Amino acid sequence: MKKTLTINLSNQVFHIDEDAYLRLKEYLDRIESHFSNNEERTDIISDIENRISELFAERISAEKHVITLQDVEEIIRIMGDPVEIGGGSETGQDQQRSSSTTKRLYRDPDNRVLGGVCSGIGQYFNRDPIIVRVIFLIIFFGFGIGFLIYIILWIVVPEARTTAQKLEMRGDPVNASNIGKFMRDEFESVKNTFKGKKR
Repeated sequence: MKKTLTINLSNQVFHIDEDAYLRLKEYLDRIESHFSNNEERTDIISDIENRISELFAERISAEKHVITLQDVEEIIRIMGDPVEIGGGSETGQDQQRSSSTTKRLYRDPDNRVLGGVCSGIGQYFNRDPIIVRVIFLIIFFGFGIGFLIYIILWIVVPEARTTAQKLEMRGDPVNASNIGKFMRDEFESVKNTFKGKKR
């Protein structure tokens, strides 16, 4: 018989073994201490917790209701150790995760003109969104169905809202290292935008 606890992670409730809880708490504490000096610390930790919550949800089923130590260890392997975060160079384990990561098609809200469809397709195929927009214009004026295709894609393709979705859109592995790097880049971009507007 094992003792289980109930935790709330990113507004989702999970039942977790006591030993798995202790391991998860130790991991999250290490991540918190790693980002303790960063201005964007709260956002990074929130995104990491969101991703862990998504991974927990994938492991819960009708037959399995409790997160085990094995689940937590697997998720830590996926997310990466805080020591690897911000190191700059990928370890062999990171490279292995990178090669197995698949891209997903999302609408890109950060580089959109209308709905982000063209910039999302550009991210998916590693093309400049301007090229995709020109193709849509040619289809629109040449065949008259470009606008209809665009509207259908706008409805069908989900928008990349979370950091995890934005990393999947770019084809990057969704781990603690990449979430931290992405949030630092976003923070620097916003800071530079405000500096540019003050001039």
